[in-house]
Amino acid sequence: MRFSAIVSGSKLPNWILRIKESSANGKWQEVVSHYHEIKKAGIQTVDVSVFPPILKAWSFLSHRHGKSLHACLIKQGFDSFTSIGNSIMGFYIRCGDFDIAVDVFNSMRRSRDSVSWNILIHGHLDNGALVAGLWWFTNARVAGFEPNISTMVLVIQACRILGTKHDGLILHGYLIKSGFWAISSVQNSLLSMYVDADMECARELFDEMHEKDVIAWSVMIGGYLQWEEPQVGLQMFRKMVLVPGIEPDGVVMVSVLKACASSRDVCTGRLVHGLVIHRGFDCDLFVENSLIDMYSKCKDAGSAFKVFNEISQRNNVSWNSMLSGFVLNENYSEAQSLISSMRKERVETDEVTLVNILQICKYFVHPFHCKSIHCVMIRRGSEANELVLSALIDAYAKCYLIEIAWEVFARMRRRDVVSWSTMISGFAHCGKPDEAIAVYQEMDRDLVKPNVITIINLLEACSVTAELKRSKWAHGVAIRQGFASEVTVGTAVVDMYSKCGEILASRRAFDQLALKNIVTWSAMIAAYGMNGLAHEALALFAEMKRHGLKPNPVTTLSVLAACSHGGLVEEGLSLFKSMVQELGLEPGFEHYSCMVDMLGRAGKLDTAIEVIKAMPDNLKNGASIWGSLLSACRSYGLTELGKEAISRVLELEPSNSAGYLVASSMYAADGLWDDAARIRVLAKEKGVKVVAGYSLVHIDNKACRFVAGDGSHPRSDEIFSMAQQLHDCIKIDEKKEGNTWLAVIECLT
Repeated sequence: MRFSAIVSGSKLPNWILRIKESSANGKWQEVVSHYHEIKKAGIQTVDVSVFPPILKAWSFLSHRHGKSLHACLIKQGFDSFTSIGNSIMGFYIRCGDFDIAVDVFNSMRRSRDSVSWNILIHGHLDNGALVAGLWWFTNARVAGFEPNISTMVLVIQACRILGTKHDGLILHGYLIKSGFWAISSVQNSLLSMYVDADMECARELFDEMHEKDVIAWSVMIGGYLQWEEPQVGLQMFRKMVLVPGIEPDGVVMVSVLKACASSRDVCTGRLVHGLVIHRGFDCDLFVENSLIDMYSKCKDAGSAFKVFNEISQRNNVSWNSMLSGFVLNENYSEAQSLISSMRKERVETDEVTLVNILQICKYFVHPFHCKSIHCVMIRRGSEANELVLSALIDAYAKCYLIEIAWEVFARMRRRDVVSWSTMISGFAHCGKPDEAIAVYQEMDRDLVKPNVITIINLLEACSVTAELKRSKWAHGVAIRQGFASEVTVGTAVVDMYSKCGEILASRRAFDQLALKNIVTWSAMIAAYGMNGLAHEALALFAEMKRHGLKPNPVTTLSVLAACSHGGLVEEGLSLFKSMVQELGLEPGFEHYSCMVDMLGRAGKLDTAIEVIKAMPDNLKNGASIWGSLLSACRSYGLTELGKEAISRVLELEPSNSAGYLVASSMYAADGLWDDAARIRVLAKEKGVKVVAGYSLVHIDNKACRFVAGDGSHPRSDEIFSMAQQLHDCIKIDEKKEGNTWLAVIECLT
């Protein structure tokens, strides 16, 4: 590529001017067109300033033509000019040819300047070659070059990304000595580096800054959120809005809304929402999506949906945020409606959508829908996404398709701790604790480090086996892995031992926990109740209140259940009254069910009926309430009263074998054999599978299972003989309970 003789035509200055203007406006094709016009005219220019924009244009359009121009410049001897050498280096860096760029840099030993160093360092850092970029920066400092602000910011960012705090401290000293420290963009970059490494250092640096712009405040608020101190972040925001001249932008609003979501502070969230509207950020889609997320995580799905409806142009994040909000708040029917709307609006679903749909399938136990989602995943190639696969395994397991869940798990190319934990949980949920424990042991052999969820799932599996030896082994695993002090793990240990009948071990585990939350206390209370120690449950409940913990609905339910199984009717009634009148808790479906069960066990069925009548209408359609009444009717031979309970139970749970068995038993006990046979035929016609109940008795650290009427045990004769003796010893105490029942009815009404 040779030019003819040098011509100083009148058109050349115009062409050069057009090239520079087009380059300044990013119109690279025009740059190249003007360059071709110069070549066609046979004009050779000695103005080297024309070549840098042409090289830049070729870096975006054609690497091959750029290399050809490089060769031309070498032939003409223009590569000896510093500006040309720098432009050639920039061309190769933009093309990703770092080795050639370094060769060009090395060839400029005499002509390189600070711009040369900046191009090389900036190019490496801007393209993610952080280690190499920092190495060149170190060499440049030895050579005495002066970095520009842009390069300095990238160097700080590189230290932040690489997590090299020591290098960052050295760099901080250099910035102070070189005078860069006074520049706000450098200060903010350095602040971001410290936020990632050490929040205390970041706060010291922030306090030393004389002028703090909105970016500095935003970095600090986001930093506290990153370090799981959202309340401190909110305090920073309150200080920020009081500073004159500082106006929060959309980025700050998003960070603050995230802090509200993390701390579940819906009151502050609503105030921020008002500020968002006042400042006009309610048209910012990023902010609106953050509002949906905040309200959802603060358990206010209604407000989240209002924000969602007010968004004029929704994107996938908007739909997924609202769908996740409904699922998080267990509004599954609303989630289903939203999915239908997504289909009508032709919103493209992604992996987040699929995970949420699987959560819905899991809740409604829809195995067919799980398979449909699995097919969609296969068609889209989403099987490479570990999060989606773990959600699929979980959904299959909760829908009792554990074999398919295992097949999906077995085919996974890479199994992380989430997928392993999900598989362990799935086997435990499906009543296969041996398989769950085997999966954990395989995980251990694969050297996958468990997390808290893994250990909790393992403890749950051992609680299903109710074998003390295995439970102690699982407890040992929790201790060796360093999770025994975690309150969630400790609570699971308490529950596990209680299901093994080892109430003393439960209490020891409870006492060993340095930190106990309301769930831990509730678990220990439930453990006493489950093991027939109602008085101990009440004593622990009183101790919990002395420690300043306010009982929640789960705690009160645990105490009510203990009173029910322990025959402490008066205490249970008193607790129910205090729950409503003193604690200000609204009784839920489970509380009423427990009350009916307690009264039914005591033979006070008339009062149990009054309790049912006093219940809110939306709670009367609970099968367990009518099931408790039906069991009491069978125990006390009140067949006529039991007929209404039978119709309600079979209507609400037509596929549950328990209702059919209790109804048939009640009719048989009253000699109504035709009615008993009719119930059995009805169960058979509906295809109801009867699951036999059983008892577990621990003998020599082994759990022995006993099923009614099972004569397969080698010592069955002795067992039946002892059972008969126990029946003969049972005496029903029918002491009158005074007017306590009237107080309960008054409380309910």
